[in-house]
Amino acid sequence: MEIYISDLSAKIYGFEASQDWESIEVCGLAYDSRDVREGFAFFALTGIHTDGHSYIEETLKKGASVIVYSQEVLIDFDSWGDVCFVKVSDTRQAMAVFSSLFYGQPEKEIKIIGITGTDGKSSTVSFVYQLLNSIGVKAGFLSTVEYDNGCGVVANPFRQSTPESTEIHKFLRQMVENGCKVAVVEATSHGLSAKTSRLSEILFDVGISTNITSEHLEFHGTVENYINDKANLFRQLRPGGLAIINRDDERSKRLFDVAGDKALGYSTLDPEADYFAKIERLDDSGSEFSLNCKDSGEKSIIRLNIPGRYNVENIVSAIAAVQHIARVGLDSLARVVEDVEPVKGRLNIVNLGQNFTLVIDYAHTPGSFEKVLPAMKSTCRGRLIVVFGSGGERDIVKRPVQGEIASKYCDIIILADEDPRLEDSMKILNDIAAGVKGKVLDSTLFLIPDRADAIEKAISLAKAGDTILLLGKGHESSIIKKEGKTPWDELEVAKRLILKYKG
Repeated sequence: MEIYISDLSAKIYGFEASQDWESIEVCGLAYDSRDVREGFAFFALTGIHTDGHSYIEETLKKGASVIVYSQEVLIDFDSWGDVCFVKVSDTRQAMAVFSSLFYGQPEKEIKIIGITGTDGKSSTVSFVYQLLNSIGVKAGFLSTVEYDNGCGVVANPFRQSTPESTEIHKFLRQMVENGCKVAVVEATSHGLSAKTSRLSEILFDVGISTNITSEHLEFHGTVENYINDKANLFRQLRPGGLAIINRDDERSKRLFDVAGDKALGYSTLDPEADYFAKIERLDDSGSEFSLNCKDSGEKSIIRLNIPGRYNVENIVSAIAAVQHIARVGLDSLARVVEDVEPVKGRLNIVNLGQNFTLVIDYAHTPGSFEKVLPAMKSTCRGRLIVVFGSGGERDIVKRPVQGEIASKYCDIIILADEDPRLEDSMKILNDIAAGVKGKVLDSTLFLIPDRADAIEKAISLAKAGDTILLLGKGHESSIIKKEGKTPWDELEVAKRLILKYKG
């Protein structure tokens, strides 16, 4: 692919090329030196545990044709005369521009819906995707659990809800080539932040915000910064774009100021909202609600076969987005909502004929705990037993808050590894336990780092009518420890242990 220097220098901060190039030939893009091949552009990113600048010579020996860097390097440029060295102020921002140009700016050829929020992003992405395809609009999606580039749904291999810009633009190009008309993208606070620039070259036709609680402060620093980064979704709306914001969420009110007259509010509490869902019935299998659309005057009774009030909020925002993109009536969407399925790892019930209920969910933030735990408690016939942990090298402020929320709703709490990474497991669990109130250690509160052992403990304690809730891992296929990634399948582990104890 030939990329013109003028296109790059006009958009990249602090652009300085090593020679007077008019254009450069690039065969591929890589930010991991192990992925570099002949003719690739290599982006020297500075990370938490490693620095890409240390691998520049390795990539040169592999045949890299372009090196993009931001720090001084001890390399004799003249000895690599055929290589274009590009110094920039921000390598990630430069990588986003390169990625867009390399893949032919696919973001300009497809409608894009971005979904942000602390909780509910993956479910809402899935709901929008399912609704669009159910009415005949071919859509692809990218989210935490899975993606579809137009060739079918497969597991997300990135361990990032919003991957790096190289993958984002490659994914969009594949969708365009595969005939997708709409891309539904999970837009995390990391992905929207100028620190990563993963989504910086994309303009959105619709942006949805599900809610905002406290999360990822190890990255953003403050809640204020966290909200501001999420608000970039609405700063990046195309002309005529629409912001769909949860009116019931206190912190989301800040987003209305950013979105201005592009904003639309949805609610399950406020009849004056643009989209108001009046919940008529909630049960352990789903909900029934009436939905009023203020501007159009449309009204429908809708059945959603996925439990939780928060999933009513998610489906309403999805309906609003699809109506804006596809210009379809509410009744047409109401008829297909009943067939919408949950995302893997989100309120998945494991039923092997045992006399208790076991549910797997990805909830891992205080906000998601406040949604999931009271919902499960309200339908639980016996005791509520919960197994969860908290990520290592991540926001430590939330840990005792998680413990406090769990102690309000759960009868037995079992703390276990989530992804300890390089942190000590017991320190993480003790941080959570510090917030737990009214529980007795080794009676109603257990600290068992090994997650399989923790789940086994929960199942061994379960009696008829109890509900076991496994939180924090959901769909994930590994647990990250000091030694690296350990394969993990929460569903299969739960099934095996249910059969061991109750089979």
